[in-house]
Order: sequence, then C-alpha cells, then structure tokens
Amino acid sequence: DHIVDRWFGKTIIHSDRRFTYEEAQVILDAGEGEFVTELSRLNGIARKLRKKRFRHGAIAFETEEVRFKLDEAGTPLEVYVKDRKEAHLLIEEFMLLANQEVATFISAKGTAEGAEIPFVYRIHDEPNLEKVEELAGFAREMGIEMDISTPENIARSYNRLAEIAESDPALRVLEPIAIRTMAKAAYSSENIGHYGLAFKFYSHFTSPIRRYSDVLAHRILEKNISGPSFRINKSWLEDQCKHISKQERNAMEAERESIKYKQAEFMERHVGETFTGYISGFSDRGMFVELRDNHCEGMVGFETMREPFEMTGSRLRIRGLYTGQELRIGDEVVVRVTATDLGRRRIDLSWVGRPGNHAADH
Repeated sequence: DHIVDRWFGKTIIHSDRRFTYEEAQVILDAGEGEFVTELSRLNGIARKLRKKRFRHGAIAFETEEVRFKLDEAGTPLEVYVKDRKEAHLLIEEFMLLANQEVATFISAKGTAEGAEIPFVYRIHDEPNLEKVEELAGFAREMGIEMDISTPENIARSYNRLAEIAESDPALRVLEPIAIRTMAKAAYSSENIGHYGLAFKFYSHFTSPIRRYSDVLAHRILEKNISGPSFRINKSWLEDQCKHISKQERNAMEAERESIKYKQAEFMERHVGETFTGYISGFSDRGMFVELRDNHCEGMVGFETMREPFEMTGSRLRIRGLYTGQELRIGDEVVVRVTATDLGRRRIDLSWVGRPGNHAADH
C-alpha cells in the first residue's frame, strides 16, 4: 500500500472501454465480465488506500445525497438517497491519490529549490474545540464516550460515531452534529493540510472541466513538470483562492435551496398526512424534523404544541415549561404536514406526539 513510482506529464487518454458506475459495479459484484481482472485489481488497491487513510486519521463521515425521481414535467414523484457503492469509492480513492500526489510534487519541488512554488491547496482546519466539547457532552448522554484529548483522538471518535450510527439509526443524528463542529474545507495558497482526509498535501486537480481550482492547478503543474520552475504571483493566487472558495459556498447553498424546493413540491400532495421523523434541530420559533421515509425536512412551530418550550444551554435540546418534558435532537416524533410554501421552500408541520403515544401528547 505504498507508491513505488510516479510520473507527471501531458497525456492523451485512449479509452478501451467506457464504463458507467452501474456497469462496473455489476462486474465487481459478479466477479466476471469485461475487464474483470483490471477492475478487481483496481478495487483491491482502492480498498488498501482507504484502509491506509483511516489508519492515518481520516474521518469516515458521509453526508447523504438526496435525489429525486421526476416525471416528464419535472414534478418529483419520489425522494431517495443516492447509493454509493464500491465502483464510486474506487474512482474516489484514485482521485484522492492523484490530488494528493500533485500537491506533494509541487511542494517538494519548491522545498528542494529553497523557494516556495505558489499553488492552489485544498485545506481543512482542525475542528472547533468548544463545539466538540458540546458534542461530546451530548454523546455521553446517549451512552457514547468520546476521547477529545487530541485532534487525532477526535478523528478516531468521529469514526466510532459513524460506525455506531450505522447499526443504530437513532444515533444517526450525531453525525450531522459532528459535521457541524468541523471547519469548512476551502482553497488557499497557504497549505495547512487537510484534517478530514489526514493528508499533509492536498489539492483539487482531477476535475478541470467543472472547477476553476483544478484549471489553476493544471496550469501551474504543467509549467513545473520540467525545465525552470514557474512561480505565479502568490498574492494574486490567494485572491483567486478566496474567490473560488466563496463561489463554492454559493453553489452549495444553491444546491441546498434547490433540494428544499423539490422537497416542498413533493410534500404538496401529502398535506394533512401524518409522518414519523427525527428531530434534526431547533430554532427560536420551533423544531426541525426530518421525515423518516422521504428525508424531507420541515418545521414544527412551537405554537402547535401544548406548552411553551425553552432552549437549554446548547441548541441540542428543549424543555417544556409546564411539564418539564425534554425533547432532544435525534428523538423520534410524529408530525402532521399542515402546509407547503414553494416560494419560501418551506414545509410546515404540526406536533402530533411521540410514537405510540399520540393521544396523550396531542
């Protein structure tokens, strides 16, 4: 599981066979088919690379990607979570390797010459310790001890949370909370490494057809493969990094809003119906609930509940002022869809109760 040789150069790709992820997965599952030997060997290497990453402190959190099945008019018929299988992970692992190798090559060349070669790094800082302490306290209440003594132990604790959440759906709620404790990945000409991947050197190089960060990385690498070193103005490059980091955040927000819109559109036909879900967050006006079967998220206004609630120290639980009953993030609840608002991309829910106890709570 180590690199025995490396080479960088301009190339033309000649594809003997272009696979979709689904086609490659069928061959991997069956153990037979076109290029089965090559695909199986690549998958074996990818598994080793993945194990090595986690051994070195990489974090295994995967956020669920919500997708929609649409009719001809674009109306959502079904909401589902994108399934990530080994064929996807195989490609991802080799892209991570290419990105890492390019960043390492440029940095090492600059170090050998005694003068930095400015480059576009993909960086990820260590998590916010205050938020991590809050998460650890909440996890302890759910019976899970986290070791947060060092950044390395925090990463190990995060991975343990991910493992536990796989076997206990009620604990899945800890994953998004843990993700919120982490810094946001960004682009920078100042390399601080990538905490989440456990890489000292990392860049975005593999997608120049859709990301400007990768175009810049390609241009800088091309000029530094052979001959005298090329050094771009670092101040200009840092301005570019700040700009593309900002544009990435804008794109992610646009994607989130588009998903919310389609979820509201999907739930239009379910107004008046009752669903089971998990509390996913709190605000001053109410609590957010993610519906179990379709992953749509809406808000239960506190005014729909039998008593007023107060937020406790952190925003991880609320307490009823009359009864003292507590509701925590991750609790299973039953709600009714009361309205949808496409313009505001919102699903309004009302409180029904806890599972098996609707009448008492209504």
